[in-house]
Amino acid sequence: MHPELSRRTLLAGGVAGLAGVALAACGGNPATEAEPTETAAGAGTVSVGSDGVQELTILVDDDYVFVPATFTVAPGQVRLTLTSKAEQLTHNLRFTPGEGPVDIAEQIPILAPGNSETFDFAVEQPGDYQYECSFHVALGQIGTMTVAA
Repeated sequence: MHPELSRRTLLAGGVAGLAGVALAACGGNPATEAEPTETAAGAGTVSVGSDGVQELTILVDDDYVFVPATFTVAPGQVRLTLTSKAEQLTHNLRFTPGEGPVDIAEQIPILAPGNSETFDFAVEQPGDYQYECSFHVALGQIGTMTVAA
């Protein structure tokens, strides 16, 4: 084998390998990134409390996803709990203004790592309501609540 060809092949393979490592470290396909590894019992499941209010827990972690990213409720009273399994990242949850049939003003403006907060609101208009972590919306931390008629 020609020594120059061998060096070029080795150099090209090394550069390609380093490029692959660099791309993997920069992110990857958001659709295949892992969701938080820990989930609380009942997270993502809409249930009805003894007071008749629909209840749901949404989890956040040291990543940029909500678990669940989508859920469906019926028109009426809703109680959302945002629970942080994060060790480092601070999150919030608000319904994106102008991204639903009507605006929902209630929100959790800031949630420190490891904490949990709850808020109640009423929703009567069917449709899709986008919610977000306004700190990480540019990184894709967005979800959808569907109100089904």
